[in-house]
Amino acid sequence: MKNVVLAALAAVTLAAQAAPQLQAAQSELQFSAKQMGVPIEGKFKRFDAQLVFDPKKPEAGKVSFTIEMGSATLGAAEFDAELVKTPWFNAKAMPQASFVSTAFKPAGPGKFEVAGKLTIKGVARDVVVPVQFTQSGANATATGQLAIKRLDFKIGEGEWADTSVVANDVNVKFKLAFTGL
Repeated sequence: MKNVVLAALAAVTLAAQAAPQLQAAQSELQFSAKQMGVPIEGKFKRFDAQLVFDPKKPEAGKVSFTIEMGSATLGAAEFDAELVKTPWFNAKAMPQASFVSTAFKPAGPGKFEVAGKLTIKGVARDVVVPVQFTQSGANATATGQLAIKRLDFKIGEGEWADTSVVANDVNVKFKLAFTGL
């Protein structure tokens, strides 16, 4: 019985070690848009990702990603206080956004198209995210960007829906560093 318990613990330990771990300090999640024609840039300070990926079998890859909406910053306290309010991210009622992959498709050396559902403010949309994947030993980095329409996700409701003030186009750019591959 003792050997069975030890074997089970070893299997659980190996499985836990096999899951790549996001390195938050080396990772970034940024967004950019235009307000009255002037570029604005921001970032999310807290997010997490779970990855199952083998570059030799990309079709079997899976990724899930969560973003703490209350961690959004434009670099100024007065703007950051507005971002979490109902017209923008409504972080109190909907504290997280998410992306969950449905398919990985090779798109060239180290490049993949990752299809999945992006959910922001309770609105889910199918998206395809182009990803560049680089690996060095047990470390890997996934980078990419995705253009979205903010109004598709109810970001900037009410008086802020006017796209002449804040453009509808938002570019989301990411760099995710993992260890344990």
